[in-house]
Amino acid sequence: MRLDVKSILAAPGKELPFRFSMDLSDVEFGGAYPARQPIEVTGTVRNRADVLELELTAKTILSSVCDRCAKPFQNLKTVRFQCMLAEELQDEENDEIVLLENGEVDVEDLARTAFILEMDTKTLCSEDCKGLCPRCGADLNLGPCSCKKEPDPRLAVLAKLLDNSDQ
Repeated sequence: MRLDVKSILAAPGKELPFRFSMDLSDVEFGGAYPARQPIEVTGTVRNRADVLELELTAKTILSSVCDRCAKPFQNLKTVRFQCMLAEELQDEENDEIVLLENGEVDVEDLARTAFILEMDTKTLCSEDCKGLCPRCGADLNLGPCSCKKEPDPRLAVLAKLLDNSDQ
């Protein structure tokens, strides 16, 4: 979605709100396509003392799979992004300034990039998820498994010392 901001370029104090839906269902994250629902984007471009500030929020519910217990779950994802808009760059090293093209900015491209960059690399159904037993595959969130715990092989020498001291 291209947003024409010419009407507020020379009008300090004015603002231009925007709202649209964005489809990222075709974007893969870690072998899955979690953004099955549309991403709702809302925002505003404000002229503050002849400086254009863009703020946007992108929200959706992601269909995820827990990286520890492999259970599917839904989680709300909210991404906030802000930048300044300019017709020309004064400082070419400032990443927070987006150039206008003929008085327009592609807010969908900005929202898409911000949303993708903010995707989690690890998804958990809860912070205290215990995951699965590495030996039998039991869900440790439901209770302990029946596997016999083997001693840590790094401590085998100490176990032998303890066995020898009993004799």
